[in-house]
Amino acid sequence: MTAEPLVFGPDFRWGVSTSAYQIEGAVAEGGRGPSTWDTFCAEPGRILNGDTGDVACDHYHRYADDVALMADLGVDTYRFSFSWPRVQPSGQGPANPAGLDFYDRLIDSLLAAGIQPAPTLFHWDTPQALEDAGGWLSRDITSRFADYASILADRFADRVALWMTINEPMVITLMGYSLGAHAPGKKLLFDALPVAHHQLLAHGRAVQALRAGGASTIGIASNHAPTWPASDSAEDVAAAGFYDALVNWLFADPVLLGRYPTEDLAAAMPGPVAEDLEIISTPLDFFGLNHYAPIRVGAPTGSPDTSATDGFTMPAGLPFEPRELDDYPKTDFGWPVVPAAFGEILRTFKDRYGDRLPPIYITENGCAINDGPVDGVVADQRRIDYLDSYLRVLKQAIDDGVDVRGYFQWSLLDNFEWSVGYSQRFGLVHVDFETQARTPKASYHWYRDLIAKSRG
Repeated sequence: MTAEPLVFGPDFRWGVSTSAYQIEGAVAEGGRGPSTWDTFCAEPGRILNGDTGDVACDHYHRYADDVALMADLGVDTYRFSFSWPRVQPSGQGPANPAGLDFYDRLIDSLLAAGIQPAPTLFHWDTPQALEDAGGWLSRDITSRFADYASILADRFADRVALWMTINEPMVITLMGYSLGAHAPGKKLLFDALPVAHHQLLAHGRAVQALRAGGASTIGIASNHAPTWPASDSAEDVAAAGFYDALVNWLFADPVLLGRYPTEDLAAAMPGPVAEDLEIISTPLDFFGLNHYAPIRVGAPTGSPDTSATDGFTMPAGLPFEPRELDDYPKTDFGWPVVPAAFGEILRTFKDRYGDRLPPIYITENGCAINDGPVDGVVADQRRIDYLDSYLRVLKQAIDDGVDVRGYFQWSLLDNFEWSVGYSQRFGLVHVDFETQARTPKASYHWYRDLIAKSRG
Protein backbone atom coordinates (compact mmCIF):
# COMPACT_ATOMS: atom_id res chain seq x y z
CA MET A 1 0.00 0.00 0.00
CA THR A 2 1.47 3.37 -1.03
CA ALA A 3 1.68 5.99 1.72
CA GLU A 4 -0.26 9.19 1.29
CA PRO A 5 1.83 12.11 -0.02
CA LEU A 6 3.40 14.07 2.81
CA VAL A 7 2.46 17.68 2.13
CA PHE A 8 2.32 20.62 4.54
CA GLY A 9 0.72 23.98 3.82
CA PRO A 10 2.44 26.67 1.77
CA ASP A 11 2.92 28.92 4.82
CA PHE A 12 4.70 26.26 6.89
CA ARG A 13 8.33 27.19 7.68
CA TRP A 14 11.05 24.74 6.70
CA GLY A 15 14.54 24.99 8.07
CA VAL A 16 17.67 23.36 9.37
CA SER A 17 19.48 23.90 12.67
CA THR A 18 23.11 24.10 13.78
CA SER A 19 25.06 25.54 16.70
CA ALA A 20 28.18 27.67 16.85
CA TYR A 21 30.57 25.43 18.76
CA GLN A 22 29.53 22.37 16.79
CA ILE A 23 30.33 23.82 13.35
CA GLU A 24 32.24 27.12 13.42
CA GLY A 25 35.77 26.12 14.42
CA ALA A 26 38.21 29.06 14.37
CA VAL A 27 38.21 29.07 18.16
CA ALA A 28 41.28 31.33 18.37
CA GLU A 29 40.46 33.62 15.43
CA GLY A 30 38.69 36.94 15.07
CA GLY A 31 39.08 37.91 18.71
CA ARG A 32 37.02 35.02 20.07
CA GLY A 33 37.55 34.27 23.74
CA PRO A 34 37.70 30.78 25.25
CA SER A 35 34.49 28.98 26.16
CA THR A 36 33.74 26.29 28.70
CA TRP A 37 33.69 23.78 25.85
CA ASP A 38 37.23 24.73 24.79
CA THR A 39 38.33 24.10 28.37
CA PHE A 40 36.34 20.88 28.71
CA CYS A 41 37.67 19.45 25.44
CA ALA A 42 41.24 20.14 26.55
CA GLU A 43 40.83 17.96 29.65
CA PRO A 44 42.02 14.40 28.95
CA GLY A 45 39.30 11.78 28.87
CA ARG A 46 36.39 14.19 28.54
CA ILE A 47 35.65 13.73 24.82
CA LEU A 48 35.58 10.51 22.83
CA ASN A 49 38.83 10.05 20.87
CA GLY A 50 40.14 13.33 22.24
CA ASP A 51 38.11 15.27 19.67
CA THR A 52 37.61 19.03 19.97
CA GLY A 53 35.62 21.76 18.28
CA ASP A 54 38.79 23.65 17.31
CA VAL A 55 38.07 23.19 13.59
CA ALA A 56 34.72 21.36 13.52
CA CYS A 57 33.14 22.05 10.10
CA ASP A 58 35.24 25.20 9.56
CA HIS A 59 31.97 27.06 9.03
CA TYR A 60 33.65 30.31 10.11
CA HIS A 61 35.57 30.24 6.83
CA ARG A 62 33.15 28.20 4.72
CA TYR A 63 29.82 29.79 5.65
CA ALA A 64 29.22 30.93 2.05
CA ASP A 65 29.40 27.32 0.84
CA ASP A 66 27.01 26.26 3.58
CA VAL A 67 24.55 29.04 2.72
CA ALA A 68 24.67 27.84 -0.90
CA LEU A 69 23.83 24.32 0.29
CA MET A 70 20.83 25.68 2.19
CA ALA A 71 19.68 27.69 -0.80
CA ASP A 72 19.82 24.58 -2.98
CA LEU A 73 17.97 22.65 -0.28
CA GLY A 74 15.15 25.18 -0.46
CA VAL A 75 14.80 25.98 3.24
CA ASP A 76 13.34 29.37 4.07
CA THR A 77 14.82 29.58 7.59
CA TYR A 78 18.20 28.80 9.14
CA ARG A 79 18.46 28.31 12.88
CA PHE A 80 22.04 28.88 14.06
CA SER A 81 23.54 30.19 17.26
CA PHE A 82 25.67 33.18 18.06
CA SER A 83 28.88 32.29 19.89
CA TRP A 84 28.81 34.32 23.09
CA PRO A 85 32.64 34.29 23.43
CA ARG A 86 32.95 35.40 19.80
CA VAL A 87 30.65 38.36 20.43
CA GLN A 88 31.88 39.13 23.97
CA PRO A 89 35.18 37.32 24.60
CA SER A 90 34.93 37.58 28.40
CA GLY A 91 31.12 37.54 28.57
CA GLN A 92 30.88 41.19 29.52
CA GLY A 93 31.95 44.61 28.38
CA PRO A 94 32.18 45.92 24.83
CA ALA A 95 31.38 43.68 21.89
CA ASN A 96 34.12 42.24 19.73
CA PRO A 97 33.82 44.01 16.35
CA ALA A 98 35.25 41.07 14.39
CA GLY A 99 32.72 38.72 15.94
CA LEU A 100 29.79 40.96 15.05
CA ASP A 101 31.21 41.38 11.56
CA PHE A 102 31.23 37.61 11.04
CA TYR A 103 27.55 37.36 11.91
CA ASP A 104 26.84 40.38 9.71
CA ARG A 105 28.36 38.50 6.80
CA LEU A 106 26.45 35.33 7.61
CA ILE A 107 23.09 37.08 8.03
CA ASP A 108 23.50 39.18 4.91
CA SER A 109 24.44 36.08 2.91
CA LEU A 110 21.35 34.27 4.17
CA LEU A 111 19.06 37.16 3.27
CA ALA A 112 20.62 37.44 -0.18
CA ALA A 113 19.80 33.75 -0.68
CA GLY A 114 16.18 34.22 0.42
CA ILE A 115 16.71 32.50 3.79
CA GLN A 116 15.50 34.04 7.04
CA PRO A 117 18.03 33.98 9.90
CA ALA A 118 16.72 32.47 13.16
CA PRO A 119 19.53 32.75 15.71
CA THR A 120 19.75 31.34 19.20
CA LEU A 121 21.64 33.54 21.65
CA PHE A 122 23.15 30.70 23.67
CA HIS A 123 23.81 27.08 22.74
CA TRP A 124 25.96 25.99 25.72
CA ASP A 125 29.25 27.82 24.94
CA THR A 126 29.56 29.94 28.09
CA PRO A 127 32.53 32.32 28.06
CA GLN A 128 35.16 30.75 30.31
CA ALA A 129 35.68 34.02 32.17
CA LEU A 130 32.05 33.93 33.31
CA GLU A 131 32.38 30.31 34.38
CA ASP A 132 35.42 31.26 36.41
CA ALA A 133 33.22 33.84 38.17
CA GLY A 134 30.59 31.25 39.07
CA GLY A 135 28.97 30.51 35.74
CA TRP A 136 25.32 29.54 35.80
CA LEU A 137 25.47 29.02 39.56
CA SER A 138 25.84 32.79 39.92
CA ARG A 139 22.90 35.15 39.64
CA ASP A 140 25.18 37.77 38.09
CA ILE A 141 25.28 35.83 34.81
CA THR A 142 21.64 36.71 34.18
CA SER A 143 22.55 40.40 33.99
CA ARG A 144 25.50 39.62 31.75
CA PHE A 145 23.19 37.64 29.46
CA ALA A 146 20.71 40.52 29.23
CA ASP A 147 23.57 42.86 28.24
CA TYR A 148 24.66 40.35 25.59
CA ALA A 149 21.10 40.18 24.25
CA SER A 150 21.01 43.97 23.99
CA ILE A 151 24.21 44.00 21.93
CA LEU A 152 22.75 41.47 19.49
CA ALA A 153 19.41 43.23 19.20
CA ASP A 154 21.09 46.56 18.54
CA ARG A 155 23.15 45.06 15.72
CA PHE A 156 20.79 42.55 14.11
CA ALA A 157 17.14 43.27 15.02
CA ASP A 158 16.53 44.91 11.65
CA ARG A 159 17.36 41.68 9.78
CA VAL A 160 16.41 38.73 11.99
CA ALA A 161 13.07 36.95 11.57
CA LEU A 162 12.99 34.71 14.65
CA TRP A 163 14.95 34.88 17.89
CA MET A 164 15.61 32.15 20.46
CA THR A 165 17.18 32.89 23.82
CA ILE A 166 18.60 29.64 25.24
CA ASN A 167 18.92 26.16 23.79
CA GLU A 168 17.92 23.24 26.00
CA PRO A 169 18.49 24.63 29.50
CA MET A 170 17.80 21.15 30.86
CA VAL A 171 20.97 19.77 29.28
CA ILE A 172 23.34 22.31 30.83
CA THR A 173 21.65 21.80 34.19
CA LEU A 174 21.65 18.00 34.13
CA MET A 175 24.65 17.09 31.99
CA GLY A 176 26.88 20.10 32.65
CA TYR A 177 26.42 20.84 36.34
CA SER A 178 24.59 17.88 37.89
CA LEU A 179 26.24 14.83 36.30
CA GLY A 180 29.45 16.25 34.83
CA ALA A 181 29.18 14.68 31.37
CA HIS A 182 29.20 18.05 29.52
CA ALA A 183 31.02 21.32 30.12
CA PRO A 184 31.77 22.61 32.69
CA GLY A 185 31.94 19.07 34.08
CA LYS A 186 30.57 19.62 37.58
CA LYS A 187 28.91 16.81 39.57
CA LEU A 188 26.61 18.69 41.92
CA LEU A 189 23.53 16.44 41.60
CA PHE A 190 20.55 18.35 43.05
CA ASP A 191 22.75 21.25 44.12
CA ALA A 192 22.75 22.13 40.40
CA LEU A 193 19.12 23.29 40.55
CA PRO A 194 20.10 27.00 40.79
CA VAL A 195 21.56 26.57 37.28
CA ALA A 196 18.06 25.88 36.01
CA HIS A 197 16.65 28.96 37.71
CA HIS A 198 19.41 31.25 36.50
CA GLN A 199 19.06 30.06 32.90
CA LEU A 200 15.31 30.65 33.07
CA LEU A 201 15.81 34.08 34.59
CA ALA A 202 18.44 34.88 31.94
CA HIS A 203 15.92 33.82 29.32
CA GLY A 204 13.27 36.18 30.70
CA ARG A 205 15.69 39.07 30.96
CA ALA A 206 16.91 38.42 27.44
CA VAL A 207 13.34 38.45 26.08
CA GLN A 208 12.84 41.86 27.66
CA ALA A 209 16.20 43.13 26.39
CA LEU A 210 15.56 41.89 22.86
CA ARG A 211 12.15 43.56 22.76
CA ALA A 212 13.60 46.81 24.12
CA GLY A 213 16.19 46.62 21.33
CA GLY A 214 13.58 46.34 18.60
CA ALA A 215 13.59 42.56 18.11
CA SER A 216 10.35 40.72 17.51
CA THR A 217 9.11 37.12 17.25
CA ILE A 218 10.98 35.77 20.26
CA GLY A 219 10.95 32.30 21.81
CA ILE A 220 13.08 29.66 23.48
CA ALA A 221 14.37 26.28 22.23
CA SER A 222 13.64 23.71 24.93
CA ASN A 223 13.87 19.93 24.64
CA HIS A 224 10.93 17.77 25.67
CA ALA A 225 9.85 14.15 25.39
CA PRO A 226 7.44 11.80 27.15
CA THR A 227 8.57 10.02 30.30
CA TRP A 228 7.12 6.51 30.53
CA PRO A 229 7.05 4.52 33.79
CA ALA A 230 8.81 1.16 33.64
CA SER A 231 5.69 -0.53 35.03
CA ASP A 232 2.34 0.22 36.62
CA SER A 233 3.77 -0.16 40.12
CA ALA A 234 3.35 2.81 42.43
CA GLU A 235 7.13 3.04 42.84
CA ASP A 236 7.84 3.19 39.11
CA VAL A 237 5.02 5.63 38.46
CA ALA A 238 6.30 7.93 41.23
CA ALA A 239 9.88 7.75 39.92
CA ALA A 240 8.74 8.57 36.39
CA GLY A 241 6.63 11.46 37.66
CA PHE A 242 9.57 12.92 39.55
CA TYR A 243 11.83 12.61 36.51
CA ASP A 244 9.15 14.15 34.27
CA ALA A 245 8.85 17.17 36.52
CA LEU A 246 12.63 17.51 36.69
CA VAL A 247 13.46 17.37 32.98
CA ASN A 248 10.26 18.56 31.28
CA TRP A 249 8.06 20.77 33.43
CA LEU A 250 10.84 22.41 35.44
CA PHE A 251 11.81 24.14 32.19
CA ALA A 252 8.40 24.75 30.60
CA ASP A 253 6.02 25.57 33.49
CA PRO A 254 7.95 28.66 34.68
CA VAL A 255 8.08 30.04 31.13
CA LEU A 256 4.48 29.30 30.19
CA LEU A 257 2.65 29.30 33.55
CA GLY A 258 4.85 31.45 35.77
CA ARG A 259 5.33 28.73 38.39
CA TYR A 260 7.46 25.70 39.14
CA PRO A 261 5.81 22.28 38.75
CA THR A 262 6.20 21.27 42.41
CA GLU A 263 6.59 23.08 45.71
CA ASP A 264 9.79 21.17 46.43
CA LEU A 265 11.41 22.38 43.21
CA ALA A 266 10.29 25.95 43.85
CA ALA A 267 11.74 25.79 47.36
CA ALA A 268 15.11 24.65 45.99
CA MET A 269 15.52 27.74 43.82
CA PRO A 270 17.51 30.84 44.80
CA GLY A 271 15.32 33.86 45.45
CA PRO A 272 13.51 36.06 45.07
CA VAL A 273 11.62 33.29 43.27
CA ALA A 274 8.18 34.92 42.97
CA GLU A 275 9.58 38.13 41.49
CA ASP A 276 11.88 36.18 39.19
CA LEU A 277 9.00 34.08 37.88
CA GLU A 278 7.27 37.24 36.68
CA ILE A 279 10.32 37.93 34.49
CA ILE A 280 10.76 34.29 33.46
CA SER A 281 7.15 34.15 32.24
CA THR A 282 7.43 37.25 30.03
CA PRO A 283 5.07 36.35 27.15
CA LEU A 284 6.65 34.71 24.11
CA ASP A 285 5.73 34.85 20.44
CA PHE A 286 6.43 31.14 20.00
CA PHE A 287 7.73 28.13 21.87
CA GLY A 288 10.59 26.23 20.25
CA LEU A 289 10.36 22.51 20.98
CA ASN A 290 13.31 20.16 20.42
CA HIS A 291 12.36 16.48 20.37
CA TYR A 292 14.35 13.30 19.91
CA ALA A 293 13.21 10.29 21.97
CA PRO A 294 11.12 9.30 24.97
CA ILE A 295 12.63 7.77 28.09
CA ARG A 296 11.45 4.93 30.30
CA VAL A 297 12.04 5.45 34.01
CA GLY A 298 11.60 3.27 37.06
CA ALA A 299 12.40 3.21 40.74
CA PRO A 300 16.09 2.62 41.47
CA THR A 301 17.27 -0.99 41.49
CA GLY A 302 21.01 -0.44 41.92
CA SER A 303 21.84 -1.88 38.50
CA PRO A 304 20.81 0.65 35.84
CA ASP A 305 20.99 -0.14 32.13
CA THR A 306 23.56 2.32 30.77
CA SER A 307 22.36 1.74 27.20
CA ALA A 308 19.38 3.92 28.11
CA THR A 309 21.72 6.88 28.69
CA ASP A 310 24.19 6.66 25.79
CA GLY A 311 26.52 4.54 27.91
CA PHE A 312 26.71 7.15 30.69
CA THR A 313 26.30 5.68 34.17
CA MET A 314 23.92 7.62 36.38
CA PRO A 315 25.23 8.06 39.92
CA ALA A 316 23.78 6.06 42.79
CA GLY A 317 21.32 7.63 45.15
CA LEU A 318 18.94 9.22 42.64
CA PRO A 319 15.22 8.57 43.15
CA PHE A 320 14.80 7.33 39.58
CA GLU A 321 16.58 5.08 37.12
CA PRO A 322 16.48 5.15 33.30
CA ARG A 323 15.46 1.85 31.71
CA GLU A 324 16.14 0.53 28.24
CA LEU A 325 13.49 1.02 25.55
CA ASP A 326 14.54 -2.22 23.89
CA ASP A 327 11.25 -2.80 22.09
CA TYR A 328 11.93 -0.09 19.47
CA PRO A 329 14.45 0.29 16.63
CA LYS A 330 17.49 2.46 17.39
CA THR A 331 19.51 5.12 15.67
CA ASP A 332 23.26 4.64 15.43
CA PHE A 333 23.51 6.67 18.65
CA GLY A 334 21.29 4.11 20.37
CA TRP A 335 18.33 6.46 20.71
CA PRO A 336 14.95 4.74 20.25
CA VAL A 337 12.92 5.62 17.16
CA VAL A 338 9.38 6.23 18.45
CA PRO A 339 7.41 8.57 16.18
CA ALA A 340 4.28 8.24 18.32
CA ALA A 341 6.15 9.87 21.22
CA PHE A 342 6.51 13.00 19.09
CA GLY A 343 2.76 13.26 18.75
CA GLU A 344 2.33 12.51 22.43
CA ILE A 345 4.54 15.36 23.64
CA LEU A 346 2.89 17.82 21.25
CA ARG A 347 -0.59 16.89 22.50
CA THR A 348 0.64 17.01 26.09
CA PHE A 349 1.80 20.60 25.56
CA LYS A 350 -1.54 21.56 24.03
CA ASP A 351 -3.48 19.98 26.89
CA ARG A 352 -1.20 21.17 29.68
CA TYR A 353 -0.90 24.81 28.64
CA GLY A 354 -4.05 25.54 26.65
CA ASP A 355 -4.37 29.22 25.83
CA ARG A 356 -1.03 29.95 27.52
CA LEU A 357 0.80 28.05 24.79
CA PRO A 358 1.97 30.24 21.90
CA PRO A 359 2.51 28.78 18.42
CA ILE A 360 5.14 26.03 18.35
CA TYR A 361 8.16 25.65 16.11
CA ILE A 362 9.96 22.32 16.05
CA THR A 363 13.42 23.78 16.51
CA GLU A 364 15.25 20.43 16.48
CA ASN A 365 14.44 16.88 15.39
CA GLY A 366 16.66 14.37 13.66
CA CYS A 367 18.77 11.26 14.08
CA ALA A 368 22.33 9.95 14.03
CA ILE A 369 22.75 7.69 11.02
CA ASN A 370 26.44 7.14 10.35
CA ASP A 371 26.39 6.00 6.72
CA GLY A 372 29.32 7.34 4.70
CA PRO A 373 29.91 7.91 1.00
CA VAL A 374 30.08 4.94 -1.36
CA ASP A 375 31.18 5.99 -4.85
CA GLY A 376 30.36 9.56 -3.89
CA VAL A 377 26.81 8.79 -2.71
CA VAL A 378 25.55 8.69 0.88
CA ALA A 379 22.48 6.43 0.75
CA ASP A 380 21.10 7.16 4.24
CA GLN A 381 17.69 5.57 3.71
CA ARG A 382 17.24 5.06 7.46
CA ARG A 383 17.33 8.83 7.98
CA ILE A 384 14.75 9.28 5.24
CA ASP A 385 12.53 6.69 6.90
CA TYR A 386 12.99 8.42 10.25
CA LEU A 387 12.13 11.87 8.93
CA ASP A 388 9.16 10.58 6.96
CA SER A 389 7.69 8.83 10.00
CA TYR A 390 8.21 11.75 12.39
CA LEU A 391 6.88 14.31 9.93
CA ARG A 392 3.76 12.23 9.34
CA VAL A 393 3.11 12.25 13.07
CA LEU A 394 3.73 16.01 13.13
CA LYS A 395 1.28 16.54 10.27
CA GLN A 396 -1.37 14.52 12.11
CA ALA A 397 -0.84 16.57 15.27
CA ILE A 398 -1.30 19.77 13.24
CA ASP A 399 -4.46 18.34 11.68
CA ASP A 400 -5.67 17.55 15.20
CA GLY A 401 -5.31 21.18 16.27
CA VAL A 402 -1.75 21.57 17.60
CA ASP A 403 -0.52 24.95 16.33
CA VAL A 404 2.88 24.12 14.85
CA ARG A 405 4.21 26.71 12.40
CA GLY A 406 7.52 25.21 11.24
CA TYR A 407 10.07 22.40 11.40
CA PHE A 408 13.86 22.81 11.60
CA GLN A 409 15.74 19.57 11.01
CA TRP A 410 18.82 18.77 13.09
CA SER A 411 21.18 19.17 11.41
CA LEU A 412 22.40 20.68 8.17
CA LEU A 413 25.91 19.28 8.63
CA ASP A 414 27.60 16.38 10.35
CA ASN A 415 29.33 18.12 13.24
CA PHE A 416 31.05 17.97 16.61
CA GLU A 417 28.59 16.05 18.76
CA TRP A 418 29.71 17.20 22.20
CA SER A 419 31.10 14.46 24.46
CA VAL A 420 31.04 11.84 21.67
CA GLY A 421 33.10 14.02 19.33
CA TYR A 422 32.78 13.21 15.65
CA SER A 423 31.46 9.67 16.13
CA GLN A 424 27.80 10.48 15.41
CA ARG A 425 26.47 12.01 12.20
CA PHE A 426 23.19 13.95 12.34
CA GLY A 427 23.64 15.93 9.10
CA LEU A 428 21.77 16.05 5.83
CA VAL A 429 25.22 16.85 4.43
CA HIS A 430 28.16 14.53 5.01
CA VAL A 431 31.34 16.28 6.15
CA ASP A 432 34.77 14.73 5.65
CA PHE A 433 36.49 16.21 8.69
CA GLU A 434 39.94 15.71 7.17
CA THR A 435 39.25 17.60 3.93
CA GLN A 436 36.06 19.52 4.90
CA ALA A 437 34.42 18.23 1.71
CA ARG A 438 30.62 18.49 1.84
CA THR A 439 28.50 15.74 0.22
CA PRO A 440 24.71 16.11 0.27
CA LYS A 441 23.16 12.82 1.36
CA ALA A 442 20.11 11.07 -0.06
CA SER A 443 18.14 12.57 2.84
CA TYR A 444 19.15 16.06 1.70
CA HIS A 445 17.54 15.43 -1.69
CA TRP A 446 14.47 13.84 -0.06
CA TYR A 447 14.02 16.85 2.23
CA ARG A 448 14.45 19.23 -0.70
CA ASP A 449 11.70 17.41 -2.61
CA LEU A 450 9.40 17.43 0.41
CA ILE A 451 9.81 21.19 0.84
CA ALA A 452 9.14 21.82 -2.84
CA LYS A 453 5.99 19.67 -2.82
CA SER A 454 4.68 21.36 0.32
CA ARG A 455 5.00 24.73 -1.34
CA GLY A 456 2.85 23.45 -4.16
